[in-house]
Amino acid sequence: MSNPPLTPIATIHSPYKEKFAVPRQPGLVPSASALLEIHAPYDDINAFSGLDEFSHLWLMFIFHKNKQSIKWQPMVRPPRLGGNKRVGVFATRSPNRPNPIGLSLVEFHGIEQKQGKLFLRLSNIDLVDGTPIIDIKPYIPYADLKPEARAGFAQHIPETSMQVVFTQQTEHATANNNQLKVLITEVLKQDPRPAYKKLTLDNKRYAMNLLNFNITWYVEGNLTTVESIDLLKA
Repeated sequence: MSNPPLTPIATIHSPYKEKFAVPRQPGLVPSASALLEIHAPYDDINAFSGLDEFSHLWLMFIFHKNKQSIKWQPMVRPPRLGGNKRVGVFATRSPNRPNPIGLSLVEFHGIEQKQGKLFLRLSNIDLVDGTPIIDIKPYIPYADLKPEARAGFAQHIPETSMQVVFTQQTEHATANNNQLKVLITEVLKQDPRPAYKKLTLDNKRYAMNLLNFNITWYVEGNLTTVESIDLLKA
């Protein structure tokens, strides 16, 4: 008997409207909050009884932004290694895998019901808006936390010396929205540029859609300057 196909049970509503600038791992942008909308018939509140006793959740998801034309490769170039060294795909968390399935650890802040829909409030996420979720599991410290574990090239949290500053114009744009300013700062401190760009003189302007804003910036050495913050047209 064959197993039934995987069915998304929920969808993430996150500030990241495109793949570019999404943190490469969860936990790197603490202020990145999201709502997880549970689909019917899985939105039965009884299915979440007891979940409020947990602070963190594992989300299994589908890399839905992967291009179907891109085939998996046995060797990939992790950004953590500068984009130059190749390692086996199964020694990484590369999205280009035989099956486009990912795993993310997120903070859980409670259940919310509104307009007849059920949502989970989350933060510290690394998922692009619209990501389909195929399972939710509670994080269990005694089983999931292994301080003695070896993690190869990803043993420690990525170090960043990047500083983020705002022009007078963008300071004004965030004057009454400190939450937006903090989010932009945390995202850009991770330096989302392609890894090879960090080793050369970079004169390029970059842009990302974050929440309902288009953000542009440029980088000089270890200094990122936020150049513009424009409201996206509906």
